[in-house]
Amino acid sequence: MVMKNKYLILLAACTSLLFVNGATINNNWIIEQQKGYTLLYTSIDKKNVNEYKKLIESGIKSVETFFHSSYNKEFNIFVHPSRQSLDSVWQKDWNMPEFKSECWMVASGVATKLDMISPKLWDELSCEHIYSETTKTQQLITHELVHVYQGQLNISPDFSNVEGIDWFVEGLATFASGQCDSARISEVKRAIYENKIPKNLENFWTGKIKYGLSGSLVMYIDHKYGRKILFELLPLNKKPDILLALGTTEVELINEWKRYIQDL
Repeated sequence: MVMKNKYLILLAACTSLLFVNGATINNNWIIEQQKGYTLLYTSIDKKNVNEYKKLIESGIKSVETFFHSSYNKEFNIFVHPSRQSLDSVWQKDWNMPEFKSECWMVASGVATKLDMISPKLWDELSCEHIYSETTKTQQLITHELVHVYQGQLNISPDFSNVEGIDWFVEGLATFASGQCDSARISEVKRAIYENKIPKNLENFWTGKIKYGLSGSLVMYIDHKYGRKILFELLPLNKKPDILLALGTTEVELINEWKRYIQDL
């Protein structure tokens, strides 16, 4: 493995372009092949890479334990040295050449890859994330790895062709990563008590408590229907298909979820 990694790093330095797991890579990246994924980073992160690999591999293990199965295929993980570097990728991926990310955005995951700003730069380059908050840092990386896992099973691998299920995609990643904690549940309980719950599922992924709303709804689905059924929802890309698979209606699902949360 060491010899292979050294070869890949040398190759990256000697060629202008590489083709890695379906992506064209320029020679600014140091490339390391790991078990199940390829890690790409720049020279500024040579000293950090071992820490990052621990976070990544802990996240992968958590995701595979949660779903009781492994990732379908290998994927790339890019550790970006700046927000500009991350934005340039999102501009291309999303065909939005003028896009500028919000300060809280530090990472994204789809079937083929995870892009993230170097976590040790989050204190400087983001407005919400602090690297030294180790549990939250781990959960955020795990959250994006859940997106990678689901993307490998979903009809729309990059989630560009999903309809009315942002609440499910983000709620699943929130729940499976451990981000649906007691503080978020308390916020949701308060919103239910104050009658501030959205009337439709699309609006669960909106507002200040969208992570708690969406994550706790997926938590309820997991509680009522079981992990096997939750897993069977992963390929679906439309709200009616999810409701049909659960044998329920939007109104029934929201009302049952409210009762579940109130009883916690």
